[in-house]
Amino acid sequence: MANYDYDLFVIGAGSGGVRASRVAAAHGAKVAVAEEYRVGGTCVIRGCVPKKLLIYGAHFAEDLADARRFGWNVPDCDFDWKVLIKNVLDEVDRINGAYTDTLNNNGVEIIQERATITGPHGIRLASGREVTAKTILVAVGATPSVPKCPGHEHGITSNEAFHLESVPKRILIAGAGYIANEFAGIFHQFGAHVTLINRTDVILRGYDEQIRDRLLQISMMKGIEFRFHADFQGIEKLKDGSLKVSMSGHEPIVVDCVMFATGRDPNTADLGLETAGVEMDAKGAIVVDDDNRSTCASIYAVGDVTNRIQLTPIAIREGQAFADTMFGNKPTRVDYENVPSAVFSHPPIAGVGLTEGQAKAKFGSAKVYTSDFRPMKNVLAGRNERSLYKMVCDSETDKILGLHMIGPDVPEILQAAAIAVKAGLTKAAFDQTVALHPTMAEELVLLR
Repeated sequence: MANYDYDLFVIGAGSGGVRASRVAAAHGAKVAVAEEYRVGGTCVIRGCVPKKLLIYGAHFAEDLADARRFGWNVPDCDFDWKVLIKNVLDEVDRINGAYTDTLNNNGVEIIQERATITGPHGIRLASGREVTAKTILVAVGATPSVPKCPGHEHGITSNEAFHLESVPKRILIAGAGYIANEFAGIFHQFGAHVTLINRTDVILRGYDEQIRDRLLQISMMKGIEFRFHADFQGIEKLKDGSLKVSMSGHEPIVVDCVMFATGRDPNTADLGLETAGVEMDAKGAIVVDDDNRSTCASIYAVGDVTNRIQLTPIAIREGQAFADTMFGNKPTRVDYENVPSAVFSHPPIAGVGLTEGQAKAKFGSAKVYTSDFRPMKNVLAGRNERSLYKMVCDSETDKILGLHMIGPDVPEILQAAAIAVKAGLTKAAFDQTVALHPTMAEELVLLR
């Protein structure tokens, strides 16, 4: 029987890798995890957590203005980007420390180096040290994709947004997915003129059409500019430091910052996967089975590097399932049906299950119930934004197939409502539930 340095070697200490490492070690495995940057990965260091803190900060722009309608004598306020960023990065440091402590407390060896694969059981570290492991888990996540247009080096991605010296007066954001729409809302509330460009005329592909159209309408009403059917042709840096962006179908635009939010690519380049016969798809994602096993029997992968569903809670569940299956004698598989998701735009949207279009394509027909209303707070604040809640049901059984929402705090509301969709409840169960009044959430039990 072969002797290995470790029972499990994890490459990448993001959400999935940390969970897998900790749980495997708790099950008694000898575990090491290699991380070339900082423990915590995209979500903690340069993704969900710091971005949500920026979103909280951005909300104060409207909240302070609205407060006057509620009797508060709020003076005109200045915003200090450097104060916010410092506090955000301090919180990132705190969480990074907490993740590191969790691994240390569970006996996981943390190796602060880049690691590459040299074979089914072999790993080479950046220092040149080589180690072996019975099982290797790849949890290296994904990285922002950057268009290969002339001058692309003048742009930034969401990774660099947290390190800008100041809020740009004019920013062009390329893309129309969740990252693009979230940062469009953030920078707009901080006073930037935001232009969002996209190759097609669809934003947030995969979300319910009615919901995303409402977000587009509200965003334009706020002053965010959209340019559709626009392909990058080039970015030229001018003498004053500004950037001239050329694109198909539109006149060039001069801005102070260009952000690429055009998707994320699995971070598999130069990882050495080919040395172990690990198959990757056309996008570079590791192909795995239902148990997260790659085409090499000793190498597994979880999280964004597999390009199944790129969400932090999915990576965590995959890491947990892997560790329990491999080291806990508790075979577990992740259920990818009815996974809730949200876009923390201004206002946010959230959804779970089938959209109206998906339901009709799958079943031929669907019953749709909606509530299109103006939240009480918006009414008193003199704000015209309307919320839209939408329930998609099976035409014959009234089983809830999907819930889709746009409006204040809808991600907080949907988390609980998603349980009903996952449990297979019908609309009757909502109808039989007494409304909690006065709330926005009560609209879910009053849908018609």
